[in-house]
This record gives sequence, C-alpha cells and structure tokens, in this order.
Amino acid sequence: MRRSVARAALRAGAPGATIGHPMERERKTGIMRPAAPRRSLLAAIAPLIAGNLSPRAAAAQSSVAPAAAAEWRFGALYPLSGALALLGDESYRGLEMAVEERNAAGGLLGRPIRLIRADANDQAAAVNEARRLMGQERVSVLFGTYGSTLSFAATQVSEAQGIPFFELGAIADSITERGFRNLYRTCPRASDFARVSAEAVAEILPGLLGIPRATLRVAILHEDGLYGTSVAEFQAARLREANIQLVEGVAYPTRTADLGPAVQRLREASADVLLHTAGQNDVVLLFRTLREAGWRPRMIMGSGAGYSLTDTARTLGRAMDGVMNVDFTQYAIAERLAPGNAAFAEAYKRRYGSDPRSGHSLANHFGARIAFDAIQRAGGTEKDRLRAAVLATTLPEGDSPTGWGAAFDERGQNMRARPWLAQWQDGRLVTIHPEAAAVAPPRSRLGND
Repeated sequence: MRRSVARAALRAGAPGATIGHPMERERKTGIMRPAAPRRSLLAAIAPLIAGNLSPRAAAAQSSVAPAAAAEWRFGALYPLSGALALLGDESYRGLEMAVEERNAAGGLLGRPIRLIRADANDQAAAVNEARRLMGQERVSVLFGTYGSTLSFAATQVSEAQGIPFFELGAIADSITERGFRNLYRTCPRASDFARVSAEAVAEILPGLLGIPRATLRVAILHEDGLYGTSVAEFQAARLREANIQLVEGVAYPTRTADLGPAVQRLREASADVLLHTAGQNDVVLLFRTLREAGWRPRMIMGSGAGYSLTDTARTLGRAMDGVMNVDFTQYAIAERLAPGNAAFAEAYKRRYGSDPRSGHSLANHFGARIAFDAIQRAGGTEKDRLRAAVLATTLPEGDSPTGWGAAFDERGQNMRARPWLAQWQDGRLVTIHPEAAAVAPPRSRLGND
C-alpha cells in the first residue's frame, strides 16, 4: 500500500509536516439560468485581463520594501471590501494563521513567508490585483479567493503568466475545468454541494417533515452569478435523478434589493422545501421578505456563503433556528472525524479575540497547509516541480481538522474534500449528517414556528 506523503513527513518531523492537526507544531515544539442570455464568463473578463490597473486597485496598493532574498513572497487575493468582505476576511484569516504557524516553525525551506494582501472586490479588481501581485510585488504563488467569479477571472491571468494559484474557497466547478496546469483547488466543488443537498432532501427531509418523498415539493432560489448558478444547476440535475419533484426555479440579480416577486412565485408553487444559494445580504433580504409575505416553506437549506456566517444568524435571531446548510466543515463536528477542529477554533480565538465567524477560515487554513507541504517537497515554487508535488500529495480523509483528505486529479482538484450537512440550532451551526460527523440530530421546525 502506498504510504501517505503527508503522514510520512509528519512522522519524520520534517519542516513540511504541517498538514495534520493544526497544533502539531506546538506539541512537537510545533437551473435555473436567468431567462436573458448571458455571455460566457471568460468572454466577459477578457477586456479586464488586457486592461490597466484601475484607480481603485492602484489606491489599494501596499507600500512594500524590495523583496528580500531570504523570504517567500506570496499573494493573498480576497474580497476585503464590499458585500463579500466578511467572508473574504474570514477566509484570509485562515491563510494568515497557516503562514504564522509555518514561520514560527522555521518557515518554508528555511525561509519565512511574507503575505502580500490584495482586495479583489469584483472581477476587475481581481484581474488588476492579480497582475499587480505578479508584477510589481513579484509574488511567486497566489492564494485566494473565496468568490467563484473572482477566482475564474484571477486564475485566467495567473495561468497566462505561469504562476501557481491555490484556490482555497471558491467552489464553481468550471474554475478547474479549463485545462490549467498551474491551478489547484483544495476545497469541495459546487457539484459536491448539490449532491449533499439532494441527498438530504431525498433521504432525511421526508421522514423529518412527515411528507412522503413522492409528494415532497422542492424549489430552488439562487443569485445569478457563477457561484449561485453553478450550485443551482447541479441541484436541479441531482433532484431529477432522485425523482424529487422540483416545482420552481428562480434566479435573481446578484445585487437585487427586492425578492418580493421571487417569494410570490415560491408561494404559488406551494414549495415545502427551499434550496437557496446566496450571500449574506440576500439571506437577510429573503427572510425579511418571507416575514412580510406571511409565508414560509417547511424547510430552508442554504449552500454555504451567507448561510455560514454567525453574523447572519445574529441579524436574523430566532428566525434562523432550524435552517439547514450544506457547507465547509464547521466547528461543531465529531472530533474523531475532524481531529484538531476544536484546537483550531481555540487558536483562532487567541489570535483574533473572538470565535470564528464561519468555517471558511478553517478551509483556507487546511488548503494553505496542503500548499506549503507541496512547496516544501518540490524544493520551491518552480511550476513543473510544484505540479508534480501537488499531484503526488495523498492524505486520508479524517486526518485533518476539516475531516478532509487530499488527492488531486489532473485538473488540480482535491477529490477528498467534501461539504457536510449542518443546521442552525440555538445560535450554533452544528453538523447533523452524516452520522459519523454529527454532533446533534436534525430538527424539523424552523424558528418562530
């Protein structure tokens, strides 16, 4: 049997042995498409790739001293302002913690890592900031991005320059389906999210809600960006395969201020279950619109993003109780399946003075450690050696604080990363499925019922 590269490094106490338990160093001394046709995303971003640095991006440039030969310069590309800022910052914190841990343990190949942060709050900024990081800032690797649209745009630029890009949080399948050789994604894909949500609808909700599977009525609501559309299309396909009745599918603009017409359509369809894929602002808007309409489905299930955030739960209060969410690994999960999960949450609290706001920090921390281990084994960031090291990575599932493992296909996709089914219960997002990961049984009622 082939021995895990990561686990072998951990046993040897090598500097690259940072994939497993996050406290290892300390212990050892360490569907619906919109009706209107849309251009392909690649066609839409082509003018951005050729464009100059925007005034906004130029203003955001950090003053960085000339690169020291003894340090690694890595770019961190996240939305740090605008509607995606909370989850962008939460994602960045996971990468930041991984860098600080690595530096405290002696660095990477004996050299410290320096993160050069950039604000990618839209496609134009993602392209311009990626170009700045690779050019002016002379980074050798890029990390990011949380947002699927941002990742799709930025990775087009990095691939053209031959710069390795580790995507730690954006989930649209199409990101890794373009034949790129310098792009690696460590997190699950939209199709994985759709599979788990369809399984929950088919196998858990009929018994939980007391509605026969044959008569269960499901609707899909999603923002019409790359993230929402990717998840929704896969959800529709998986529901059809499971012979689940899909009664309505509604896409709405990403910056909408009115979900009234969408809610009316869902109400007229008499949906029992609503699958919603959207950011934080849309989640809050949906719940307020449902309250104003005096109607709700029997169950609401999100797909990460806005449904992940403790800030969303605080804003909505008891209305969020009972809402399900297919998501990255959260902080209420069986420790036997995700060893070191609680220790990471404690380390996060010591570092930032508060509990994690979502599982995005944990997902990014995991991905960064996988990347650093591959760079260590490759002896640097030369693209061909790094690709060989990434594709040789093997970590069993259940050997990390996320519960994920690592094994990359030729597209650079980690095939051992998976989302879990969680539910908001008494102000906490707790894992409820599968049984091996669950810390609480599912509840059948939404808050304020």
